[in-house]
Amino acid sequence: MALDQIGETSDDALLVLYANGDPDAASELTARLVPRLLPFCNRMLRDLAEAEDIVQEAMLRLWKMAPDWVPGAAKPSTWVFRVASNLCTDRLRKRRGIGLDEIAEPVDEAPSAEERLLQAERLSALDHALDQLPERQRQAVVLRHIEGFSNPDIADVLEISVEAVESLTARGKRALASHLAGRKEELGL
Repeated sequence: MALDQIGETSDDALLVLYANGDPDAASELTARLVPRLLPFCNRMLRDLAEAEDIVQEAMLRLWKMAPDWVPGAAKPSTWVFRVASNLCTDRLRKRRGIGLDEIAEPVDEAPSAEERLLQAERLSALDHALDQLPERQRQAVVLRHIEGFSNPDIADVLEISVEAVESLTARGKRALASHLAGRKEELGL
């Protein structure tokens, strides 16, 4: 397929093209999925190196199953997010035996310019508030309000009903508002 046409091709079609041996299709699909998948995994795991491992594993699984892909059965994006979500959950379950003091704090590599300080504080407050949510609420809120997934797509990723997604996101938003209520003025909200 011509490179100028590949950007207009659906994810389903790109996966089929990849299965048929088109390396440009794989590059395009990777360029579409990884920039959204990595932040999701990083938010879930709070460890960029582990998030990168999960993304690599999820994409590898997508490429392995490409020859058997049935277009229209699921979206490649929701399929790979479901796989990544499950891998993150497995990784978090393995961590439960580790004390919080044993987990290294992530290094902040952001520039220390004053205009970015408030944004960093807001993100930190949001991350801390997200950490207070139950796992499924956190997944639903991150997918909906940070990653921009629709409720039906979230339902596919989490393998629950749309109504359950709506309930999870509503409860999660209320809990986030409650966690951030005392810091509104400090954070300029």
